[in-house]
Amino acid sequence: MAEVTAKDLIEEFNLELINNEEQTVFRPITTSDISRPGMEMAGYFTYYPAKRIQLLGKTELSFYEELSESDKEDRMYRLCTYDTPAIIISRGIEAPEFLIAAANAVGVPLLSSEKTTTRMSSMLTTFLESRLAPMTAMHGVLIDIYGIGVLITGSSGVGKSETALDLVRRGHRLVADDSVEIRQEHDGILVGRSPELIKHLLEIRGLGIINVMTLFGAGSVRNFKRIGLAIDLEIWDNKKQYDRLGLDEDSVKIFDTEVPKIEIPVRPGRNLAVIIEVAAMNFRLKRMGINAAEQFSERLSNVIDEGASED
Repeated sequence: MAEVTAKDLIEEFNLELINNEEQTVFRPITTSDISRPGMEMAGYFTYYPAKRIQLLGKTELSFYEELSESDKEDRMYRLCTYDTPAIIISRGIEAPEFLIAAANAVGVPLLSSEKTTTRMSSMLTTFLESRLAPMTAMHGVLIDIYGIGVLITGSSGVGKSETALDLVRRGHRLVADDSVEIRQEHDGILVGRSPELIKHLLEIRGLGIINVMTLFGAGSVRNFKRIGLAIDLEIWDNKKQYDRLGLDEDSVKIFDTEVPKIEIPVRPGRNLAVIIEVAAMNFRLKRMGINAAEQFSERLSNVIDEGASED
């Protein structure tokens, strides 16, 4: 899991740091949940979620202004704890003096945004869910083929990068080569991207490192893509029986998500780029309810049944 702090929020959303930077401690943000401390403004701190980002809008601060001076000070000093990663004030509302003093006392980053409270809450949640999502790295190649994120895996030297290069030449888009960072951003949704160090790069044995975006243009790459299909390349084994109809459906489990998987045997003379391209198109058809293998099996059963009835 990547570490996120208020510094990342400042850069991402162009926020202004209100309090004293020298006294500010940029604590890690550990949850994507956002708190709007309305009950806390009324003095109820029994279940105060101090480890969440606290978002103050017009409603909370309008209520705050009606409190007595002693209550105002009490609320703000109880709001700012050593666990609080940041407090954000929306709509460009001026920060109360007691809040600035309390934030400085424990080093809580106090930030200001011109955006509305609801908009700021939505943007923060989306950003944090993406950055704090569980992450793993897999050896393979991720390509966007006809809108399908295809994760190509296989042993080293089987031809993954060469196949990816051929697919890029055919108009598809590279996301990552060699190492794919995969995050489960929501239930059932896996998003892959490339490590920053090797972004847009392909390693071709005998040729070396090539920059796909420089050679083929900006339309040949993507920064991230949802993974929909996994294809495992393996050296052809004459002793192994491979699926010839496509009725058997396999999958690979990444985190809690099952991704459909196809095994493709590799041997000289097979055009892997075309096979993978067709596999992606066939996968799209299956999602639309058109399954060629099942249609063939049904036809075959009908022919057998008709032959049996004639006998």
